Amino acid sequence: MTRRLLLLAPLLVFAVGCGIAPSAEGKATYAAREAARKVAQRLYGQQPRTAEEVGRIAAGMDGVEVLRLTGTSTHDGDGIGVVVRTSGSATSGAFEPEEATVRRCFSFRVSPRSEWGEEPGDVDCPDGPPLSFAPPPAPPRLPDEELRAKLPRVPEGGRVDEAEVRRALDALDLDPAIRTEVKADGGRVGVLLAVKGNGFDPQDCLLARVSPGATDVWAPSRMQRMPGEGGCSVANALDPQPAPH
Repeated sequence: MTRRLLLLAPLLVFAVGCGIAPSAEGKATYAAREAARKVAQRLYGQQPRTAEEVGRIAAGMDGVEVLRLTGTSTHDGDGIGVVVRTSGSATSGAFEPEEATVRRCFSFRVSPRSEWGEEPGDVDCPDGPPLSFAPPPAPPRLPDEELRAKLPRVPEGGRVDEAEVRRALDALDLDPAIRTEVKADGGRVGVLLAVKGNGFDPQDCLLARVSPGATDVWAPSRMQRMPGEGGCSVANALDPQPAPH
């Protein structure tokens, strides 16, 4: 058996040298396609987005150029068609290494019906420069100190009035972009102030709880504010999650 493998070894080296192994250009193209696939995965989800938001997110990824957008919203019609240009580099060959760097264009669609990990299609690169996008508007500041000052203080043994908490929030004259939730439970009232996140980075939010003998205002930890962690919820205001380790 060992003798047979020794006889086959030169044949395997010859086969690789004859092109059976992927070329550097082929490997570089694969790397460029994988970069485009990561863009599609970053945009995957059920959150409604405009074409501007889709383009801004894609263009913000390292090494990605957005060349074309079709459609107006992920939830209208067929969603948003995206054409991006990415690059890939690779080396092939053990004895005489060949290096290649390619720039390729790929297309994919962003909609609630898109599939996770779907392979982007190869397309010819459209003429013209990459699209540019204005930075997103700065989110409104969450009024930490103002909220702390306005919320009622209820003495030990007293009763928390949900209507009074709501009046305190109304008195803050909050920016319309700040979402508020108020919930009473077990003699306490929880409050959430939050601004819309991008679905990837930590969301900005403030929590408060008014209880007999204590009124607390705090921001959850970065980990708890990540999408899917549930930190920015009125439930977390009423019954805070344990601190991450």
